[in-house]
Amino acid sequence: MRLEGKTAVIIGGSGGIGLALAQAMDREGARLAIVGRSRDKLDQAGSVLARHTILHPADVNDPEALDDMVASLTGQLGAPDILVNCQGTTVIKPTLEITREEFAAVMRTNIESVTFASLGFGRAMIARGSGSIINIASLSAHRGWPLAAVYAMSKHAIIGLTKSLAAEWAPHGVRCNSISPGFFMTELNRERMAQARKDAALARTPFARFGAVEELAGAALYLASDEAGFVSGTDINVDGGYLASGI
Repeated sequence: MRLEGKTAVIIGGSGGIGLALAQAMDREGARLAIVGRSRDKLDQAGSVLARHTILHPADVNDPEALDDMVASLTGQLGAPDILVNCQGTTVIKPTLEITREEFAAVMRTNIESVTFASLGFGRAMIARGSGSIINIASLSAHRGWPLAAVYAMSKHAIIGLTKSLAAEWAPHGVRCNSISPGFFMTELNRERMAQARKDAALARTPFARFGAVEELAGAALYLASDEAGFVSGTDINVDGGYLASGI
């Protein structure tokens, strides 16, 4: 029960990676607030979480809705001990075909909402003098990413945000780290990735398989817990050896 007595806000926690992390933190004793756009998906998530969980529907792409969510959850929980930014979207197509609308949509979700969620809850964490922010990055934050350049740009930005907040907020007791998942088949990419792209990903992954979302839990629990009390500005790759592999 490493997180007994702690509170965690998980944005994008109603499915995929976010729900897997929510379940892991639930098992470790955290009180949870799950944020997602779909009320139905939130209710489904709540049904598999054992402890008291706040389910908060909000479209964090809407600045007003995001600010209202931060105010509401801070009012109910106080400053959360843990914030997980797991919201994300992607567009997979030739970069020459990307529209301004698609570019703006990816940046709004992957950068703007993560930034202002971190600032909103981070302000309360700083006032209390402690907190752990965990951002979900990507392998694309470390490499060029053909057919998903905008997504890669956004995830490079997440690493920059994570390291910058870590350096700035450490004197206030707030840690900020990130996790870069390898290839995990979730609703975000399962249907959007062509089979040839999936085959290429497997060929580059030494474990020669896709990850299971539950395999991200250990990294998140470590970063959320007091065991990582001197860890900030770090990105943990959970990628089956993808970034370590050469030819």
